[in-house]
Amino acid sequence: MSEPLIVEATKSSPKTIYLKDYEIPAYLIDEIHLQFDLQEDFTYVTSHMRVRHNRQSRNLSKQLVLNGEELILESIKLDGIDLTPQQYEVSDTYLIVKNVPDNFSLDITVKIFPQKNTALSGLYRSQNTYCTQCEAEGFRRITYFIDQPDILTRFTTTIIADPKQFPYLLSNGNPIGEGFTEERRHWVKWEDPFRKPSYLFALVAGDFDVVSDTFITQSEQEIAIKVYVEKGYADQVSHAIFSLKEAMRWDEKVYGREYDLDIYMIVAIGDFNMGAMENKGLNIFNTKYVLAKPETATDEDYMHITSVVGHEYFHNWSGNRVTCRDWFQLSLKEGLTIFRDQSFSEDLFSPGVIRIQEVRALRETQFSEDAGPLAHPVRPDSYIEINNFYTSTVYNKGAEVHRMLKAIVGPVYFRKGMDLYFARHDGQAVTIEDYIKTMEDVSGIDLNQFRLWYSQAGTPLVTIADDYDTAQQVYTLTINQSCPATPGQSDKEPMLIPIRMSLFDHAGKEILLDTGDDQIEVEKVLKLSKASQSFQFKNVPSRPIPSLLRNFSAPVVLNYPYADEDLLFLFKFDTDPFNRYEAGQKYMLRVMQNLIRDVQQQNALEVPRALIEAMQQLIQENKKDYFLLSEMLTLPSEKYIGEQMQTVDVVAIHQVREYVLKTIAEQLQDQFLATYKMFHKEGQSDFTLEEMGKRQFKNRCLAYLALLPAHAELVMQQFTDALEVNMTDTQAALTALTSMQSPLREQALDQFYDTWKHDALVVDKWLGVQAGTKLPNALQQVKKLTRHPAFDIKNPNKVYALIGTFGYRNAIHFHAENGEGYAFLRDIVHQLDKINPQVAARMVKPLTMWKRYDKDRQVLMRNQLELLLTDKPSSDLYELVTKSLEF
Repeated sequence: MSEPLIVEATKSSPKTIYLKDYEIPAYLIDEIHLQFDLQEDFTYVTSHMRVRHNRQSRNLSKQLVLNGEELILESIKLDGIDLTPQQYEVSDTYLIVKNVPDNFSLDITVKIFPQKNTALSGLYRSQNTYCTQCEAEGFRRITYFIDQPDILTRFTTTIIADPKQFPYLLSNGNPIGEGFTEERRHWVKWEDPFRKPSYLFALVAGDFDVVSDTFITQSEQEIAIKVYVEKGYADQVSHAIFSLKEAMRWDEKVYGREYDLDIYMIVAIGDFNMGAMENKGLNIFNTKYVLAKPETATDEDYMHITSVVGHEYFHNWSGNRVTCRDWFQLSLKEGLTIFRDQSFSEDLFSPGVIRIQEVRALRETQFSEDAGPLAHPVRPDSYIEINNFYTSTVYNKGAEVHRMLKAIVGPVYFRKGMDLYFARHDGQAVTIEDYIKTMEDVSGIDLNQFRLWYSQAGTPLVTIADDYDTAQQVYTLTINQSCPATPGQSDKEPMLIPIRMSLFDHAGKEILLDTGDDQIEVEKVLKLSKASQSFQFKNVPSRPIPSLLRNFSAPVVLNYPYADEDLLFLFKFDTDPFNRYEAGQKYMLRVMQNLIRDVQQQNALEVPRALIEAMQQLIQENKKDYFLLSEMLTLPSEKYIGEQMQTVDVVAIHQVREYVLKTIAEQLQDQFLATYKMFHKEGQSDFTLEEMGKRQFKNRCLAYLALLPAHAELVMQQFTDALEVNMTDTQAALTALTSMQSPLREQALDQFYDTWKHDALVVDKWLGVQAGTKLPNALQQVKKLTRHPAFDIKNPNKVYALIGTFGYRNAIHFHAENGEGYAFLRDIVHQLDKINPQVAARMVKPLTMWKRYDKDRQVLMRNQLELLLTDKPSSDLYELVTKSLEF
């Protein structure tokens, strides 16, 4: 890249915000009364605020600085008196009121244009519905305010609109009044009794189908549940309500947390940047995480709905009642709530399967984030655009930090610590330090070293060696830890890492672990706190086989010299579901790494018989956890294989993985076919763990069979039978057909679209399966689909389904040797940046990993990143592109 381009791009670069520069706010806003007058072409927003100087602040300035973007100021009054232009200053991003007293009221009226708001941040109009998204800094697009999370305010909101177009007017808290204006426009007034930051404000106005239910809390309070969905979709809400009530019960049982308002509302919106938003009392959801029925939603969709509904409900305490002081503390609410929703899903479904899925997502997204130009700590030191830090590191690695903390202090002290945290900080905006301090106070454990997990970026490497003393019957594990350099952090201190482990004898039995302490048990948590540390186990009758990092007890890369036979042994005998799966994945990965070397050296390929036999054993295993068995039949993804390579060889990875898949299919097709026929039930769609597991298991068998042309008719038959009955089976068959060179492919795609073209979420599946095809013309198909009536670049779900799947999930075609995939993504990102910068920033990330690839691809990817800087990118996009180019 030419140096002048970077110089030019940074002349007007956006401002960097630093954690070290945080200051206590000079002014507080105790209450705000908002009035929204929703007109056809614009909206008037009037605010009445009670403001006072913050005595804890050292800032004695008499200037009140309010955030504001894309607002037209209509009027401003201080203590009821109109201000002259000399008494205030307005810019594109601020309103500064000069010479304010210590206590005063401020009345502001602004004019905004929700109909033109394509960024979907602030107040926007989606078709015939008004909706808000204020996290992280969307409220400043609604009215002038101190738009930061440590300003906790009581909100009262009045909404005025046409009663025919917008019969439902919703906001936070409880409804306290309604009526009609002289012009016969109706109004509804809402009051939230709890102080909250502006990012939790919500407003919705529209016409919906409403599904109602109730929940009785443990203190026998009746909570009204109301779910608002687009007309005609009321029959797809029952699972979301089931999930909500299960989450409410679980939070009462596991954390002692009870809901605190009279009503809990969910609104499902089709145009929404995020999955969902936890606004107090009025949760706004992407329709993807609310709507479900067997005909239109897969088992995976059902599970995601349960997780996301639980997540937003759990935020009521971990995020709303106790919120974060500043955006650097984002993981305090998001990491903690992800951990809570993971634990909820593990309790509700198969703990092993959920854990496998969690770790797989962590490794494929967060580990690569840690290893690339966008690496940052769980608590970042700085940012340009806060939207860019809604990352896997903050969310998923943040959740792992809470899981480790629970392992270190123990479940009893962890629960006591959570109780103290909620009691001590209820109604406050706090820091990660405040949270860790509660755990120290209840447990008496010094967690100073543990805090490094929040400040050090990177994925630690844990290397383990062992020794067995036959005469003394002593087994020793010597564990070393290190962490690679990341941007801005070259030297790392040793972390406190909990390593859960067991030992097995050669008959497959767990050995009692005697470390000399009072507890002798079959599983222990070793607390690694030094760069190198040894742990001894006494009375071990023979050299054992260790099961290390059980249940993935820390987000690290584990390096232990397992022999192939040891991995196959654990694949068969390990009692920890995750580690049993992990042993198989390690063995499969090793097989494929060897084959990749053979491809690179132009040697003949051969799959070891031991792998075929291990897979055969799984198919024939007589156990009921079919969900787990289906996960164990899955090969490591191309993305994960690439993460293990210094330079990602896209072509060799794809060639080898396809070869191994097809070889397994050929060698075991009789067993796959028999198993498929045993478990295939037409029209069966019960949402129970056993039935979901059976569907997953037989569809995994079908995926292998689909690699063989002889079974194309079988795949098509499942597609035809399931099309209007069971989306899990329909999508499994359609996904397989989409990568087949067969006339059945186009027939199935056309039939699917004709059947479901009026259901937006189902059409997203149609877009996604085509974007993920293995066929050579994938990019041409994706380009063609961008011009299809089903695609709308302004709708995030459509972009994620088509563009996201291609860029993130279709490595062989995205990384095409000619660079066409890179140029296509750059063009789409450029268009998106003018419409919705948040979505543009999410879509550009595959290009930011340019250094992981060969020299030719590096040049091609870097060129596209440079082009993105030439046309005044948004701050969202600018931050990611410049960081990746500077890496």
